[in-house]
Amino acid sequence: MTDLDVAAGTTPDTDAFDGRARPALDLLIWDAPNIDMTLSTVIGARPTAASRPRFDAIAAWFVEGAGDPGAIDAPEVEACVFANIPPVVGSLQRWVEALRSFGFAVFARPKQQPDDDIDQAMLDHIEVRQHSHRLRRLVVFSGDGRNFAEPLEELARAGTQVTVVAFSEVAGYAIGSDLLEFIDIEDVPGAFAVPLDRVRLDALPPDGAWLRPTRSLRDFVSSYVRRNG
Repeated sequence: MTDLDVAAGTTPDTDAFDGRARPALDLLIWDAPNIDMTLSTVIGARPTAASRPRFDAIAAWFVEGAGDPGAIDAPEVEACVFANIPPVVGSLQRWVEALRSFGFAVFARPKQQPDDDIDQAMLDHIEVRQHSHRLRRLVVFSGDGRNFAEPLEELARAGTQVTVVAFSEVAGYAIGSDLLEFIDIEDVPGAFAVPLDRVRLDALPPDGAWLRPTRSLRDFVSSYVRRNG
């Protein structure tokens, strides 16, 4: 059982492990450290307010994918953001409160060491939901194939519809999988207020495209000389 179960006043149906009596669930998992890092990588700069994902649009897209809420077999929907919180919180308090107002649960853990991560917390929550619900659809926003590829493919083999949403530049594990569906995050309707400054190699124009440098050639050489003498 997780804190989300306690807050909702529900407990897993431990008498229904055959998956038929448990309620169906569509679950969204958002790997905030990974999405933030890979966004910086693909645009070659620190994200601004205009280049960050819009969680309101992502929530609408996810819920629409669950189908008619009035249908007899309509699943429950749950969206969870997992975040490492640095010692200096800054604007993250407003960000967390905005997420909660959009209907997202937030798992926040203090980031005490540079290598602190929350991947296991995400995997643990997915496992909990496998037992408390019949996991119909799982949407994972993460390009982290090292931690997610194997468990997500196992879920797909067991009958869960698994979709990975990330940037195509860094999500080879999902793009190359025969079991996982992949969607580039920029293809989620309304996910970004303006197009990102990137050229996707999976969506090049027929005549090709120039990929401009993300750093001045002179700046790079200056730093290279400083490092190598």
